[in-house]
Amino acid sequence: MKLVSIRLITDDIQRLVSFYHHVTGVEAHWATPDFAEIVTPAGTLAIGSTRTVALFAAGSAHPADNHTAIIEFLVPDVDADYRRLRDTVEDFVNEPTTMPWGNRSLLFRDPDGNLINLFTPVTVQAAAKFAG
Repeated sequence: MKLVSIRLITDDIQRLVSFYHHVTGVEAHWATPDFAEIVTPAGTLAIGSTRTVALFAAGSAHPADNHTAIIEFLVPDVDADYRRLRDTVEDFVNEPTTMPWGNRSLLFRDPDGNLINLFTPVTVQAAAKFAG
């Protein structure tokens, strides 16, 4: 089994895709006007319009209703990303903070309220975990 993507469902796909393009710097691949993907070397963030939910089962997913998952991106310099994003991101949970497990993390919410963590390993042990 291979984890291929995480999919977010949204009422405003243009807004959410634009947000993730701004955060990641990665251009979205649009399959249809209702489905786009932000493809990274480690995995894909898929973004689907609420119009796609009925293709699975009506009511099976609800936009802006996530309170359990954190979408995490490994970045070279979380402090630089904070400086780059602080004027455009509306909902920061914290400023860059070094966690006990050795990552420097920045948590904020996307326009639908999904929690995002940008992090940079700052200890030898944390860096070794993500090396190579």
